[in-house]
Amino acid sequence: MTTPSVPRGLDGVVVDETAVCLADKQTDRLYYRGYAIEELAAHAGYEEVFHLVTAGELPDERQLAAQREKLQQARALPAALAEMLERVPRDCHPMDVLRTGCSMLGNLEPETKDNDLAAVGVRLSACLPSMLFYWHHFHASGKRIDTDTGESGLAAHILHLLHGRSPSELARRAMEANLVVYAEHDFNASTFAARVAASTLTDAHSAFVAAIGTLRGALHGSANAAVLRFLEKFESPDAAEKTALEMLAQKKRIPGFGQRAYSKSDPRNAINREWAKKLAAGNGSGRLYDIAERVEGTLLRERGMFANLDYYTALIYKDCGLPVALFPPMFLLARVSGLVAHIAEQRANNRIIHPSSRYTGPAPRPFVPLPGRKAAARDA
Repeated sequence: MTTPSVPRGLDGVVVDETAVCLADKQTDRLYYRGYAIEELAAHAGYEEVFHLVTAGELPDERQLAAQREKLQQARALPAALAEMLERVPRDCHPMDVLRTGCSMLGNLEPETKDNDLAAVGVRLSACLPSMLFYWHHFHASGKRIDTDTGESGLAAHILHLLHGRSPSELARRAMEANLVVYAEHDFNASTFAARVAASTLTDAHSAFVAAIGTLRGALHGSANAAVLRFLEKFESPDAAEKTALEMLAQKKRIPGFGQRAYSKSDPRNAINREWAKKLAAGNGSGRLYDIAERVEGTLLRERGMFANLDYYTALIYKDCGLPVALFPPMFLLARVSGLVAHIAEQRANNRIIHPSSRYTGPAPRPFVPLPGRKAAARDA
């Protein structure tokens, strides 16, 4: 009898069906509910994409206005949550802050029949940025910020929370496109973690906490921060190329490259590259962009390795003024829509997720009691 192979990391294993997103490895294309990511990033705002991903269709004008209003009205932090954020140590990982904040919000506003998954999703999409930047500003300057910025869209709202003022149109558009390309991506690790949790019929906040804990990992949500730290080491494209070649020869990993869902290119990378280039031209930060472009070209030429969505995201965030420590939670702020959609989909056709494993431990063997153990047990 042939022993079946074990696909490490579930590579190539189809674990369920989904109507939310298609990451097509045959064509290297990405679709949300049938719409190409290139068209959405170019023409749709994040709130439109949020509605598309969670509700299944693009909104009409009335639905979009209602969506924006609901998200704007849900930004305020409960007083108990704000107080808790002030108590979270300043040196905590920002993903830990959001994990704790999400759990606390679930205690204060639990999922119920009246406060259902859709309402929880809107609240988290609006409130997670408030949590992040309230904590950031309080520990950076002691300031308790007002989380109601008056901005109509998430992209402008995030940048306003960060800087205390409305962003430039270029920065807003770059951030909006970036939020769109991060909004959803099939059964990635954090989404799968949320679906595993949801399959147990736990509450929505607990499923989100499972996703946040997974997204915190260095191989998932922290990749964009690692990209910036790598690129900023170099003074010139030539120096970067030299080091990249040395790392390839030594089989060392360069952050921001490769994506299991695609074969030759990540369709989101081209979108991010264009916005990174526009921001670099507008902000006079072309040197870092040139370094990034040279490294990307080197890996593609030498090994056929392609950059993923995290690669140029690092430059977008830097040019938008985000501290590198806040890069990882940005992934989560965009991905709320996808998580809501997958939790809903799991619940709609649920079976608890319980995969099998191949045992590699010792063969069955007898238990030998320690001297005196048998007598003591008999006397008892």
